[in-house]
Amino acid sequence: MRTQLKLTRDGDAFLARLTPRQASAMYEALSYLSERDSGDTELTLLVGAGREAVDALVARLAGRHTESRDFRLTLAELHMAHSALTAAPAMFVERGGLFAEEPFHIRFGFYRENFHALAFAVVRAVAEA
Repeated sequence: MRTQLKLTRDGDAFLARLTPRQASAMYEALSYLSERDSGDTELTLLVGAGREAVDALVARLAGRHTESRDFRLTLAELHMAHSALTAAPAMFVERGGLFAEEPFHIRFGFYRENFHALAFAVVRAVAEA
């Protein structure tokens, strides 16, 4: 997965050209956390927003993207995506403290390193915008 990301300021938001895999990774992380049997308070702790805001972003990222596409994202939405990319892998830590790589990969179709690299790219891109 391409982990470079470029953001351009657009007023109070940012324009991001996401590859299909980047949009898919963000979608998968956010939808996984939103679908868990957790309350709004837990979701807000995990991603900085409640179910309504998360589900709205999930809906925008949904679909089978075949080409890179521009998304207009607020800082809050970028925070949600970043937080989901870093929080989702934590849900796959087993009782002994080991990361369950295979179940993670089966669920998301990505490796943990992909999520971490994309999360870091989001931070770097915001800093450069």
